[in-house]
Amino acid sequence: MSKPIRMGRRTWAGVWAVLCAAGLAATAALQNSSAPDPRPARTVSAECDELIAAVKKQLAKPGQREEEGILAFSRGSAGTLEDCDDELRRHFFGNR
Repeated sequence: MSKPIRMGRRTWAGVWAVLCAAGLAATAALQNSSAPDPRPARTVSAECDELIAAVKKQLAKPGQREEEGILAFSRGSAGTLEDCDDELRRHFFGNR
């Protein structure tokens, strides 16, 4: 059986440095070549805009405290509320 080739510490360090440099160069090249496309601006429908205004108005009423209970809205059809769910989350919680 043949003996494996022994490599010194300097050789291992050199191989490691070359591989790291190649990885960094490849990462930089990939990041520069595939710049993300800007997202198109989303428009909010008139129904959703009205619903957001109603929620803001309800939340701005004086004398309401958080300890009083849960604030729920049932204005509009179920389809409209489901359609505006994403817009409501974006408006009040931001883009997370």
